[in-house]
Amino acid sequence: MGIEDNVEVTMRFILVFLAFAALSFAQKDWDDPFPPHRIADNLYYVGSKGLSTYLITTSEGSILINSSFERTVPIIRANIEKLGFKLSDVKILLASHAHNDHVAGHALMKELTGAQVYVMQGDERAIATGGEGQYFYKERWKPCKVNRVLKDGDTVTLGGATLTAHLTPGHTRGCTTWTMKATDGGKTYDVVIVGSPNVNEGYQLTGNKDYPEIASDFARTFQVLKALPCDIFLGAHGAYYGMDEKYARLQKGGKTNPFVDPEGYRAYVRDREQAYLKALR
Repeated sequence: MGIEDNVEVTMRFILVFLAFAALSFAQKDWDDPFPPHRIADNLYYVGSKGLSTYLITTSEGSILINSSFERTVPIIRANIEKLGFKLSDVKILLASHAHNDHVAGHALMKELTGAQVYVMQGDERAIATGGEGQYFYKERWKPCKVNRVLKDGDTVTLGGATLTAHLTPGHTRGCTTWTMKATDGGKTYDVVIVGSPNVNEGYQLTGNKDYPEIASDFARTFQVLKALPCDIFLGAHGAYYGMDEKYARLQKGGKTNPFVDPEGYRAYVRDREQAYLKALR
């Protein structure tokens, strides 16, 4: 093995180490309960402190976005019940993207509710097989039957509520950003629930044999996100949109909804795009 080969092996080791270090840091609040709360209209937060799960209630049942881990499903269930709703009313289960911190609980959630599982094309294999085919990560979880494979621009409708699935790939091949309308204080707002535009530590953007189109997929994602109208900014992790601080403001009351943050959304997208371009360079 030559010097160049040794350097390459060392760099790969460092990247993997950094990826696991970042993952360990992020996990600190993944299992911590967080108060469920109404964001606007029939849209609620029911996830843990570090892992976002959203409930959309309708006259014909509920839609749930993200199941997180099996071990955090009880947190989601308790939060739904604290709000006065029933877990058994969940009819459709969606996802932001097929990483275990967002979908490892899908099989259990489907078992508990009988919900139909809808997944964006590109992520369906990972969810159906319990993690096979995902780029970079090797975690496995319980397989979950996928009832409907979505394409970019498809809509999901239940009891008068309609969500639109936007393919925003790169973080995973089928990473999905969800949009919907929500009314609050007599005003109708555009809601954007960002799937993830993050280039995780260890992701290879050039010469990637496992995911050759990863760089162009990320580029596409930023074009999509910049074009979306957004009033209420949400995401797959509460840290994306400053959930802690906004929830604290919500508790203090006031005339304005703290989750209405179009400037915060645009700033977040700009920041993540710059991080992507830096990683690409």
